[in-house]
Amino acid sequence: MSGAILVVDYDPQWPAVFTGIKEVLAAALAEVPVVAIEHVGSTSVPGLAAKPIIDVDVVVHRQFVSRAIDAIQLAGYEPLGDLGIPDRYALKAPPGAARQNVYVTVEGCLSLRNHLGLREALRNDAALRDEYSATKRRLAADTDDIDVYVVGKNAIVRRILQRAGLATGDLDEIEQLNQR
Repeated sequence: MSGAILVVDYDPQWPAVFTGIKEVLAAALAEVPVVAIEHVGSTSVPGLAAKPIIDVDVVVHRQFVSRAIDAIQLAGYEPLGDLGIPDRYALKAPPGAARQNVYVTVEGCLSLRNHLGLREALRNDAALRDEYSATKRRLAADTDDIDVYVVGKNAIVRRILQRAGLATGDLDEIEQLNQR
């Protein structure tokens, strides 16, 4: 079946798209202490097939989460809450903006360690990156259900995150959150 989940070849323009998004967010967050604005997700890994949506983690200390969300909302983003992921708060981009998922994350939280660990492990292991690409393409071709797609990636994501050094308890928690 040809599903509604679109996984495409890596686009060398994705880093530039991220830079544009980062500039908008950094301007919106000028009065908020920000630890980092990170390009995460599959579009942040050169050579990795991905859904063409830029994932961004705005990293702040816990006490600045509300201020960060409020500042980004003033830039036209719509807050969506934590969507069941502790210490990670999603925001929907304004109409007409580049396709993106923006998250305000608490520094050091599991969601952030998941995103950064996955990115770094895949950037540093071409064979694992290619295996992950193949898995994503197969799942996207087999289903149009995003939940089936996410759960179908659990085994390889767990291996990638093991390679990144995440603890077994963290891996179990990530897998459990992905099954919701």
